[in-house]
Amino acid sequence: MSAIDRSSTVTGTVAVVGTGTMGQGIAQVALVAGHPVRLYDAAPGRAAEAAASIAARLDRLVEKGRLTAADRDAARARLHPARALAELADAELVIEAVVEDLAVKQKLFTELEEFVGDACLLATNTSSLSVTAVAGALRTPGRFIGLHFFNPAPLLPLVEVVRGSATDEAAAARAYATAAAWGKTPVRCADTPGFIVNRVARPFYAEAFRVYEERAADPATIDAALRESGGFKMGPFELTDLIGQDVNEAVTRSVWESFFHDPKFTPSLAQRRLVESGLHGRKSGRGWYGHGAGAAPPAPHTAESCRAPREVTIEGSLGPADVLRELIEEAGIKVVRDGDPADRKGRIELPGGALLRLSDGGAASDDESGTYIHFDLSLDYRAATRIVLAPADSAAPEDVDEAIGLFQALGKQVSVIDDVPGMIVVRTVAMIVDFALDAVARGVAGPEDVDTAMRLGVNYPGGPLEWAGRLGATWLECVLDALHYAYPTGRYGASPALRRRAAAERKVL
Repeated sequence: MSAIDRSSTVTGTVAVVGTGTMGQGIAQVALVAGHPVRLYDAAPGRAAEAAASIAARLDRLVEKGRLTAADRDAARARLHPARALAELADAELVIEAVVEDLAVKQKLFTELEEFVGDACLLATNTSSLSVTAVAGALRTPGRFIGLHFFNPAPLLPLVEVVRGSATDEAAAARAYATAAAWGKTPVRCADTPGFIVNRVARPFYAEAFRVYEERAADPATIDAALRESGGFKMGPFELTDLIGQDVNEAVTRSVWESFFHDPKFTPSLAQRRLVESGLHGRKSGRGWYGHGAGAAPPAPHTAESCRAPREVTIEGSLGPADVLRELIEEAGIKVVRDGDPADRKGRIELPGGALLRLSDGGAASDDESGTYIHFDLSLDYRAATRIVLAPADSAAPEDVDEAIGLFQALGKQVSVIDDVPGMIVVRTVAMIVDFALDAVARGVAGPEDVDTAMRLGVNYPGGPLEWAGRLGATWLECVLDALHYAYPTGRYGASPALRRRAAAERKVL
């Protein structure tokens, strides 16, 4: 990463237009960083109310020992509500956080141009609109930039610095340096639908909703799989209830429409029905789960205790799940090695004859070479507390019990779902990695910025490019090819970037 030229940072007045939750959060960030801050809202009295709310937050920071009383008093003295846009004339940076409406934003900035100086940096906090389009109505679009903060802005470190088609390099560098000077972690991003985070994160929600729509598993079990096996902090159902189903669905729909209805970004009908029903999540009292007084999310389906086998046979390599051999031996279960250790289609043979295999993107029932039970991916099998199984239709109850007992002996809870291609974590991670590689190849952002954005913006347990290195492009390509065979709509077609990486990987091998 190139060095930050802090001499180019904004040092004077920062103006924030729009005083909702996000606007207040951005204003607080600038204020604590030492800037004079002017607040403006088109609704009379809202700016003064927002200033009072920010002052109260500063009081709480003092109570928590995160701000001295002297610094609080100085910050309050720098905070000024404005009654008219003309009062923002001395601003060096104006950030808007108004309604996500292109016409509204364009009108605001064309009016601002009448008052602010030529050197003033203009920024939008939009999460779904084109930065280029917002700037299109300006006389001087070169000074216009996207500064996408994440909510709550005072707490979350990530800021996507989005360069529109007409943005000058100097303006982008100044915005980046300013966000860094505020203690944030900025990432550079081209103006593309969803930027980095909202583009690359779409499969995290979409694949879970697709598994639910196919009735392979219920929301609580899918959430548990992605938390306890995948290592994600929250599952997609609970997370969208927190975000707001209306907000999350609107972003998904916006990205899909911006990509001209590309099937890779197709929204979920089940989520759309929630939104149409007014079930928006926590803020409405119900979404995928109930959130009323005393309500608790349903527990995931968890298998009852089963007897562990005394011995298993491992044939070939288990690929990303190779560590399971060590875990099985550490649990006191005898492991017999068979076949070529380099065979990438490895499997675990149970005493009853059933075969366990890491999901390869297809359904367990499609493999006619034996009775298969697929298990899902974990990004850290040692740390995982849950394993998900998907038995083939031919698997007998005693076969499933043996598989359950094996993983329970490793200290894992086990959930059994219907036989769906790619299961839950496999298809989700494969799609996220493919989206990330495609974004890098298309110049949306560099690999380091993509990984940083996904770790900090949505709290992923690692970066997608890091996962690509650990899992292997060849394995990921095979997963997506199998999914594409099962669902020949184009949704799972591997990107050219992933195919090139897989080809290069095979040459090395």
